[in-house]
Amino acid sequence: MAEVLRNLEPQSVFHYFEEISRIPRGSGNEKAISDYLVDFAKKHNLEVIQDKALNVIIKKPGTPGYENAPTVIIQGHMDMVCEKNKDKRHDFEKDPIELRIVDDYIYANGTTLGADNGIAMAYALAILASNDIPHPPIEVLLTVEEETGMGGAMALDGKNLSGKMLINIDSEEEGKLLVSCAGGVRTTHKVKATYVSADKNKVAYTISIRGLKGGHSGMEIDKGRGNANKIMGRILDDLLNTINFDLAEINGGSKMNAIPRECDATILINESDVQKLQDKIEEWDKTLKNELRSSDANVHVFVTKLENAVERCFDEETKKKVIASLVLIPNGIQTMSMAIEGLVESSTNLGVVETREDEVIFQSAVRSSVRSLKYNILNQAKKVAEVLGAELVADSDYPEWQYDPDSKLRQLFMDVYKRMFGKDAEIVAIHAGVECGLFKEKLGEDVDMISFGPNLYDVHTPDEHISISSVKRMWDYLLAVLKEIK
Repeated sequence: MAEVLRNLEPQSVFHYFEEISRIPRGSGNEKAISDYLVDFAKKHNLEVIQDKALNVIIKKPGTPGYENAPTVIIQGHMDMVCEKNKDKRHDFEKDPIELRIVDDYIYANGTTLGADNGIAMAYALAILASNDIPHPPIEVLLTVEEETGMGGAMALDGKNLSGKMLINIDSEEEGKLLVSCAGGVRTTHKVKATYVSADKNKVAYTISIRGLKGGHSGMEIDKGRGNANKIMGRILDDLLNTINFDLAEINGGSKMNAIPRECDATILINESDVQKLQDKIEEWDKTLKNELRSSDANVHVFVTKLENAVERCFDEETKKKVIASLVLIPNGIQTMSMAIEGLVESSTNLGVVETREDEVIFQSAVRSSVRSLKYNILNQAKKVAEVLGAELVADSDYPEWQYDPDSKLRQLFMDVYKRMFGKDAEIVAIHAGVECGLFKEKLGEDVDMISFGPNLYDVHTPDEHISISSVKRMWDYLLAVLKEIK
């Protein structure tokens, strides 16, 4: 197969990027790429560990003069997101990624490129294969299933690594150094549902919320966007004071970690209250358009009469518990960071409300970069459930990566960046989870970590592309940092 990237610099990096692009490596299908990495290590007479999860660790001694330098972990993940255009014929289980160059960028041909996180593997392999790059002892850690829940990082045995400095190469903007991420826990608040037969003399209407933008509950929680489930709670609670209604069901949102854009509640009312309901909903529509005019100008609340008969509805106690849950379950930003300006420190998102056969469930994604604050939010949720006689289940608890004001690795990266590029690197943190949070737990609290990378665009889509010149600049940057670690 012709080498599309043959003439690009740095040659060794793009050589390995092209090699791994020929190996299918969608999340959950990493056996071939994991075995390739093991074969690479053996070919270069390097120590290698392949664990049961298929994570790979490759170790290389320091070069002359660096034998006693501190060990550095270079880390990335080997899996990629597999997306393609509808008209593209491509089998991610066996077909290689088709590379193409457009100006300063590398694209795939109608599929995701896999630069997230193939570029980390390419950088690492180029260092491991080199004979002329000065560096301290290196431990390359390449994990599996990062894109589908960080399964590889969760399965990692930290005892297989000795390094206390970790360089993660999974960031997507040149000049931005990631230094913190949120941990999280997911909660499910369960209200046991008791039903009664629907009053045949009442008419059924569905209250609907539409037009909200939604978004990722970590990355967009600070945008002030409306949460359809919480809004529905406000509306139903208000109706309790004005209209005698029965509640038949409520459903809103589709993913726990997404701000819900839509919610529907089916109610039964007397014919004499129809105009009152319509007036009240129009009033709420105006109120919300005013409240959310900057973040969700297209919000719309409306009612629709149901033609099909409703056979049952919640009893009065269940109705009140459901509405109280919507109102009282914590939601939104809870604290802002005092260490990093503009960073959301703690939040929670009521992402899903679903009526099931015998219960109504309320699912939330809790995030915080400070562990104690994460558990404080969890405790609030438990107290709400306790007061309402509901059940709360917590799962998928993953650790945070808290900002370290004394990080020597961060200072080194900043100093080298300023020297090379004549300007300061930007220090950033994200209100979402990355593998570094788990590495802090696996490798010990004293591990010093940072994340950086070249410019990537439109990741996780068939338009994904990477800047060739940025790959070169960040390669030179990485080598300059390694040269300083003695």
